[in-house]
Amino acid sequence: MSGEKRNALGKGLSALLNDTPNVQPYQNRNKETASPAEVNDLGSVNEIKLAEIEVNPFQPRTDFDEQALTELSESIKLQGLIQPITLRKIGAHKYQLISGERRFRASKLAGLTQIPAYVRTANDQQMLEMALIENIQRENLNAIEVALSFQRMIEECNLKQEELGDRVSKNRSTVTNYLRLLRLPPVIQASIRDGELTMGHAKAILTLTDPAKQLFIHQHIIKEGLSVRKVEELVREMQKAPVKKEGKQPEPVSYQLQKIQDDLASKFSTRVKLKVGSRGSGVIEIPFLSEDDLGRILEMLDW
Repeated sequence: MSGEKRNALGKGLSALLNDTPNVQPYQNRNKETASPAEVNDLGSVNEIKLAEIEVNPFQPRTDFDEQALTELSESIKLQGLIQPITLRKIGAHKYQLISGERRFRASKLAGLTQIPAYVRTANDQQMLEMALIENIQRENLNAIEVALSFQRMIEECNLKQEELGDRVSKNRSTVTNYLRLLRLPPVIQASIRDGELTMGHAKAILTLTDPAKQLFIHQHIIKEGLSVRKVEELVREMQKAPVKKEGKQPEPVSYQLQKIQDDLASKFSTRVKLKVGSRGSGVIEIPFLSEDDLGRILEMLDW
């Protein structure tokens, strides 16, 4: 490993970590026999006992693939841990993970007693930001996980979209496209998370502003396995349809009624409206966009 500083976790992270220019190479590959060393300057790699490390409470990812962890642990047994983890010192012989929890877990599985690590100083907000940045750089994240991490960085780290883009080396339009996914109905977000819809499908759906139409398109994608191009064509056809303008806007519904509306919308894959009068009586409206769509809804109602 050369002394040249790497920037693998994204633009702007180096400044957060406050790296020194000369990162000393980690030489000792035999973790079982290596003797613990004193913590050196912030840019060097140190040997830290696994028993002295606690996980980062701000780690945004809590699920780890067991097979992938096992494969990594086998690699560590043979080659050692090539990429050090990053810690902050919180007491005498006590450290907290900033990034690298997967490597930390795999090293435990491999039976190591100590691990190479960078030791940093960072406050809790910086810890969250660094953990989120590392999480975003993972190749196997789905689009919803990325969007949620972006949202957390904006809300909890007080970042603007331009600043967020700088942190993760993405332009503002890319960041915006991910954040827009979180405006979709929950059932569509779940399909993106589960790999049933691609980012291309989602972008096409987002060109429609009506949740009922979004849910209608989603239903057809799942049922018929539509390609992104076919979805784009279907969206264009729907946009040509005349839009009925309503004169008087409805009164805003309460949080409880809104929750019921959202749950029913997810169940029927179409927008549901609740109209409640002053005495508590009211009407449930379940709109449909075609005869086939009506038939689908009637089947769900056991009609």
